[in-house]
Amino acid sequence: MRTAMQDHNSTTEAPGSTDVAAQDDHVRTIFGILEGEQEADLLLRNLYILDVHSESVYPGSLLVHGQRIIALNPDESIVRFRESFDGQGLYAIPGLIDSHLHFESQLAHPAAFGEAIVPSGTTTVFGETLDFASAAGAEAVDAAKALFADHDKLPYRLYAFAPGKKSSPDVTEAMLEMDPVIGLGELAHLSYMTGNADDFRKSALGRANAGFVNCHWGVTSLSDMMLNYMPAIGVDNNHDVWNEDDIEKSIRYGLNTQIKFGVGSPEVIRTMLRAIVKRRWPAENFQLCADNISVDRVLRHGHIDWVISLAVEMGMAPIQAIKMGTLYAARSFHKDRDLGSLSPGRFADIVLTDSLSKINPRYVFKGGKLVAADRRLLEPVGIDYSILAKQPRPGLGDLRAEQLDLAPIEVSEDGTQAKVLLFDVYGRGHLKFAQEVWVPFRDGVVVPELDGVRLNRISVVQRYADGARHTVNALFKGVSLDHGAVSTFWPAPSAYFVVVGTDSAEMFDNLGQLDGLVGGCVVTEDGQTKAVLPLDFYGVMADMNLTELVDATRSIDDALAKLGNRNEGEPVVNKLLTLFISLDRFGFMK
Repeated sequence: MRTAMQDHNSTTEAPGSTDVAAQDDHVRTIFGILEGEQEADLLLRNLYILDVHSESVYPGSLLVHGQRIIALNPDESIVRFRESFDGQGLYAIPGLIDSHLHFESQLAHPAAFGEAIVPSGTTTVFGETLDFASAAGAEAVDAAKALFADHDKLPYRLYAFAPGKKSSPDVTEAMLEMDPVIGLGELAHLSYMTGNADDFRKSALGRANAGFVNCHWGVTSLSDMMLNYMPAIGVDNNHDVWNEDDIEKSIRYGLNTQIKFGVGSPEVIRTMLRAIVKRRWPAENFQLCADNISVDRVLRHGHIDWVISLAVEMGMAPIQAIKMGTLYAARSFHKDRDLGSLSPGRFADIVLTDSLSKINPRYVFKGGKLVAADRRLLEPVGIDYSILAKQPRPGLGDLRAEQLDLAPIEVSEDGTQAKVLLFDVYGRGHLKFAQEVWVPFRDGVVVPELDGVRLNRISVVQRYADGARHTVNALFKGVSLDHGAVSTFWPAPSAYFVVVGTDSAEMFDNLGQLDGLVGGCVVTEDGQTKAVLPLDFYGVMADMNLTELVDATRSIDDALAKLGNRNEGEPVVNKLLTLFISLDRFGFMK
């Protein structure tokens, strides 16, 4: 596992390198530039610079060489430089940092994802790869190498984590040796609470490699006694908070607490930010992260820039909000010597904005290179990930339509009502995801209606059956179709489909079409395909650029709108994919 001292993204050697000759060249170069004897790469002038350390703003300029800031307000009568950039009196703030993101959740490969986030001011991502590794199965190590191979060409900095769950300890150990992996990804509280040997092994590997360890802390699932386990073994960061009580416990137990905004209802992030303001908890306890987010949502609303602005709207001081998305995020991973502030020695990752209270990234620099302007990436990211594309492996050849029929768990004594399972797409964390409800029962058939509201049906279907095929049939809140069907697939930790519709035959036919792909999402009507999003990289990522991916996800929503669905927030495909997290967590998948 590489350390910050070996960060290959830097062409200017970082302090602590064991290469004495390189360090000798470095210190002489910096001295020569500051003495006016050598040229720096870039001077950014006419700025109002945010100093996150003193929490002040001052007019000035920044001198950049070898991707790093080497001087504040240099004497322009002395220094020489190859290029200059007029900051137009804009505020200069550190590049924004997403402290916890699942690379698979947005369906985009790293280059396409960069097209979305960098114009929003994000210059660093701390990324989980657990579902990607799990989906790749026996090919996980080689797949991870291919995913990371050209990460230095990305327009943002990537620090990654080896899987803390859903993969074998052998995969975890191999990935801990890779660049840019810096530690162990989130551990699963629902298995470590049982004394799971694989969890013990992965935790030991993380500790032995002196890396960071992330966690799903399980505050809503575990006893107070077991909540001690994660911080006691040295876990650094926790993103599993949903409300005021969760946050209070997390910071009390000494965890760097990541406030996430990409999962569930948009009201969740507002609830957490209001709690921080109301309780006057020091902002230094918190970092900002997306966790799971679609590129479509980034394009419509923003990324870390959006949540910083929202924190200000909720009553937080602008500089404190910015520090949660910069300095405090860097500090939580001991990267504040490289990231999070506009100080000499740090990477010249800089965002120029016309406001501190509502972040509006006008210009974005990574390592002193202008990479985005006015919310547009300036150059395409020329990384080819097609080596990750796989061939379809269908598994539903023996499925029958009647296996998708909704049968009662129980029928009332008078025979007029049936108890069935109900899933709620927004049920994670703040509502009950799965519950048993009573609905009308007529002529031996379940009527998909609750409290006078018509609901769709959903089937959760095992793709590759080992013996009897596992299926779960229920009612569903979150997608409402008058006719037709929509299905999606997720391979990790087990290969399953979900299909939503009104009729077993239509749902069955829809699944058959999706089974012909590696993975993805399919909308059908009367057996005809109306929209399709293929995910050719192990069923979790699209082999598409940003424009192609957004067009595909929006085509799914447009097709569903014609079938009666009214969508708000995340694209439907992303909503459906988040179901698999809860389906696995609450035991609805083998």
